[in-house]
Amino acid sequence: MTVRVATLGDAHRVAEVAASTFPLACPPGTRPDDIEQFISNVLSAEHFENYIADPNRAVLIDETVDAHVVGYAMLVSGTPTDPDIRATLSHEPTIEISKLYVEPTQHGSGAAGRLMSSSLSQARESGCAAAWLGVNQQNVRAQKFYTKHGFQIVGTKKFVVGVQTHDDYVMEVRL
Repeated sequence: MTVRVATLGDAHRVAEVAASTFPLACPPGTRPDDIEQFISNVLSAEHFENYIADPNRAVLIDETVDAHVVGYAMLVSGTPTDPDIRATLSHEPTIEISKLYVEPTQHGSGAAGRLMSSSLSQARESGCAAAWLGVNQQNVRAQKFYTKHGFQIVGTKKFVVGVQTHDDYVMEVRL
């Protein structure tokens, strides 16, 4: 397994992983129509082409030796635009770990840990003092994973999927 920065040629494979993993992170009761709408509006191959081309973002992929993408992370540079999120963060400059997902068959394999380590290394190398992320308040498994990597809950934010608004924790780690 290898973690590397995605290229435009990876966009379709990353979108496939995104479409299969995003529903697993949604809280129970999230409407399937809302999930499908979010995937179409945010996680399509075309969107990933834009994310990969964006100089303020980095998409990292974890892939097998035969180039099968098993997970991805997306980093977003810069100060958050949401004033409520900005108010919860303690360190600047910062980077958001906007997405970090691995295929369910890879849970426990180390793929998520490799992606997190690579994300935090990239943040340090870019001069960031901290990294932050949002995680659904009901996703205890993800919260434990992030805590294991040094993140602490520093606040809350809203996350919209379709017509539903979910409550997320904002977690931050000093680098």
